[in-house]
Amino acid sequence: MAELHPAAAHHLPVFITAPGETDVLMVVTAVFLGLSVFGFGIFFLRLHTLPERVAHKAHKIQFEIVAILGLIALFTHMHIFWVAGLLLAFIDVPDFGGFLGRIAGSVERMAGVRLGAGADDVPETGSATPSQAVEAAADRHGVGEPPTAKKPMRAVASRKEVDRA
Repeated sequence: MAELHPAAAHHLPVFITAPGETDVLMVVTAVFLGLSVFGFGIFFLRLHTLPERVAHKAHKIQFEIVAILGLIALFTHMHIFWVAGLLLAFIDVPDFGGFLGRIAGSVERMAGVRLGAGADDVPETGSATPSQAVEAAADRHGVGEPPTAKKPMRAVASRKEVDRA
């Protein structure tokens, strides 16, 4: 052991190191601090993505909305967006498109039309000038009948939805 300074106490604590030696307490504290900051960051990000993970596991329709609310909360530090995303992740929003698609598929099946082909015979809007559309409609329906307004939107049922109908 190196010679102590005459003004130093005779019984120094363990964490006091001699000149030129490695300060073990400082190294341990630095490693502990680094791991603590890293662990807190991981915990924060896991907690922050909780609503998104819940909505993803439950296959919610509103998953994208929950994800965007989580990003807004992350970048604005406004916790109300996170709370809204968490509430939205646990709420079941009804899937209106699913049963409307099943209704359309059932009606097509009853009509004897191939699934998804219910509006194939209706002409596309915007494909001809208005005067050409009027002439084509007059040829199809007779001179006095008005032309069809526009092609209705298709509701195509997926295979999974058709099986339930």
